[in-house]
Amino acid sequence: MLVVIVGPTGTGKSDLSLDVATRLREAGRAAEIVNADAMQLYRGMDIGTAKVPLQHRRGVPHHMLDVLEVQDEATVARYQPQARAAIEDIRGRGAVPILVGGSGLYVSSVIYDFRFPGTDSAVRARLEADLKRRGPGELYRTLASIDPVAADRIGASNGRRLVRALEVVEITGEPHAASLPDTPVPWTDTLTIGLRAPRDELTPRLDERVTRMWADGLVDEVARLVPLGIESGVTASRAIGYAQALGQLSGRLAEPDAITQTQQLTRRYARRQVSWFKRYPGAHWLDYQDPDRVDRALALMGGL
Repeated sequence: MLVVIVGPTGTGKSDLSLDVATRLREAGRAAEIVNADAMQLYRGMDIGTAKVPLQHRRGVPHHMLDVLEVQDEATVARYQPQARAAIEDIRGRGAVPILVGGSGLYVSSVIYDFRFPGTDSAVRARLEADLKRRGPGELYRTLASIDPVAADRIGASNGRRLVRALEVVEITGEPHAASLPDTPVPWTDTLTIGLRAPRDELTPRLDERVTRMWADGLVDEVARLVPLGIESGVTASRAIGYAQALGQLSGRLAEPDAITQTQQLTRRYARRQVSWFKRYPGAHWLDYQDPDRVDRALALMGGL
């Protein structure tokens, strides 16, 4: 069985996965964690992604972390086979694979039977130019007019995914095929555990998290990534927090504005995550502050 832990950012998914893996190990069953956070794929992007430091991973093997350079483009089509291969390897060792993350499309690409259309470099380049010239709002309105379901799932601010959806529509003549199907077909036997938090509790938690990222040195982290090519990275340069830190470094944003903008985008992203994951059939939801959440998760896992 594949154990999946999902939920909006800031609800403690990483902590729960480590607690579960540790308890399984104490019971004589090994477990390994597979990352499903798109931005944690990047080497050097640590503070702004809340990546668990190596020394805090309690000896639990982690996969799909630090596998890309910041100038590389992250694609779910490339992630899917790599993550599934890691899961199969874990099973082959007799351990329990735990898929953890908040990137909805990345999680779905693993647990459901998705098929990804190819790409067309000319179409992609034209749409990227449109994004730069017109902004994500215009692309969102274009997509909404031809594929409103995909537009609603992607939102008006995720320029990269809007470009991809429009590319798929243009290449295939059909709606964006990578959207979550209305009736998803499982890839494997899966137990999905979700963490939830009331909005009035999650919002200040997220705002504080962003403030702490700046205090912990996010701007310095981004400054170290500039010589490594983050500004030319199609995906990394647009990551929430990293784009704003780049704006601060370049003088386009004052620090208070960079923090405020990151907080607003983080809250919006969390709302989209809630909307995405609540559609998962059969998911078991736990309160993010429930003191018994680890025991509840293990009970759901039964005889693993």
